[in-house]
Amino acid sequence: MNTPEQLAARVGEAMFAADRASREFMKMELVSCSPGRAIMRMAVRGDMLNGHEICHGGFIFTLADSTFAFACNSHNKVTVAAGCTIEFLRPGKLGDVLTCEGVEQVLQGRHGIYDMKVTNQHGEIVAMFRGKSAHVQGCVIPEGS
Repeated sequence: MNTPEQLAARVGEAMFAADRASREFMKMELVSCSPGRAIMRMAVRGDMLNGHEICHGGFIFTLADSTFAFACNSHNKVTVAAGCTIEFLRPGKLGDVLTCEGVEQVLQGRHGIYDMKVTNQHGEIVAMFRGKSAHVQGCVIPEGS
């Protein structure tokens, strides 16, 4: 029988293997996936810069949104975003390594609230993201496997 920590790690591995957008296109790294939590990392590349020569906010959003997905699916229930907000607090710059840590704040019935904190390699907060999740039918990986 899997512990909740083992199950969450296996869910994270399965989701990341199938998540071509995060893994291949965005070149994110799944650092960890545990019950109600996830950490992902991404380097800011030249092709991510906008006209101000800073990381396009959409890429920072995608890092936070991907981390949100791993955190809210960590209980092995297929879960999708029902809404979110993001606050950009400082720019991401070329060569920065952005780390997003997502933490479950509440899980009640079919819905959860999760907070994502995106920091740079200096520990400075780049963005804060709050997501609301909704559980739909199904499991990420087969029950009992």
